Amino acid sequence: METSAFLIAGLIVALFAIFTVVRTVRIVPQARARNVERLGRYHRTLNPGLNFVIPYIDRVHPVIDLREQVVSFKPQPVITEDNLVVEIDTVLYFQVTDPRAAFYEIASFLQAVEQLTVTTLRNVVGSMDLEKTLTSRDTINSQLRGVLDEATGKWGLRVNRVEIKAIDPPQTIKDAMQKQMRAERDKRAAILGAEGQRQSQILTAEGDKQAAVLRAEGNRTAAILQAEGQSRAIDEVFQAVHRNDPDPKLLAYQYLQTLPQLAQGSGNNFWVIPSEITSALQGVSRAFSEELPKSPATRERRDDDMAAQAASDTAQAAEAAAEAVADAAKADGAAAPAAPAALPSDPSSRR
Repeated sequence: METSAFLIAGLIVALFAIFTVVRTVRIVPQARARNVERLGRYHRTLNPGLNFVIPYIDRVHPVIDLREQVVSFKPQPVITEDNLVVEIDTVLYFQVTDPRAAFYEIASFLQAVEQLTVTTLRNVVGSMDLEKTLTSRDTINSQLRGVLDEATGKWGLRVNRVEIKAIDPPQTIKDAMQKQMRAERDKRAAILGAEGQRQSQILTAEGDKQAAVLRAEGNRTAAILQAEGQSRAIDEVFQAVHRNDPDPKLLAYQYLQTLPQLAQGSGNNFWVIPSEITSALQGVSRAFSEELPKSPATRERRDDDMAAQAASDTAQAAEAAAEAVADAAKADGAAAPAAPAALPSDPSSRR
């Protein structure tokens, strides 16, 4: 019995010794910290690595994470300046810099940071309208970070960043915003269409203008060339007539040949007989009834018989033309205008 009692006592002592050694040696991971209280009072903070404490006298508290932490808070209702309730979802990035202050200065630093974020967010957003709230995220983040960093410094925390993850206005406001955006897009599309049509009309007008200018240039060039051609033709005819030295008898004969062309055409129901027709007929008759002077060009080619025959034929043609003119004047009932002042019977006297 005594042996069993000694064995049990030895086993209890061994277990107590092992338990004491375990409570004496504390290993703290990297980027972690643990606060130690000795007899109920803060004694020190255990750094990462192997640490020794006095068992049953020192109390070691749970591990505090010294790494940067990310906390996403649930959406909070916030009233804007224009009395609209929006749901704002925030994300907070913070880091514990003083394990002693984070454990002893605040009971729950996570809950404290959350409530402080909500309160600050309502103060900042409450001074803005909805449109400014939706477009001023950087301003809201900066103000939140400044207030939180100042308030959490005594808690041993450092707020690195505060981000607004989402701002959700009411459904009616969303519908109104969608309609406004659709109207803006339709407006821009209409403006772009009008600008395109305007540019198209301008380009078309420019093309028509250039085409009209080119056509005008071509018409002007053609008219100039045509006028130059007519001028040269008239000049050539004039030079040819003067080189051949025509006499008044030939001109009178040409006049009679041109006279029937006045009555040509489907609309020529009324025409006026010039007063010089009688003088022209007399000149032609006299010209071919008398002996024609022989020019150097015709002196060797014509003889007296041919000249007499031509004169007879021409006289008959002149008489027939005069009768045709008289018959046409009677048929149309047109009175011949009064003859002007007497002209010399000899066409040679007009020169």
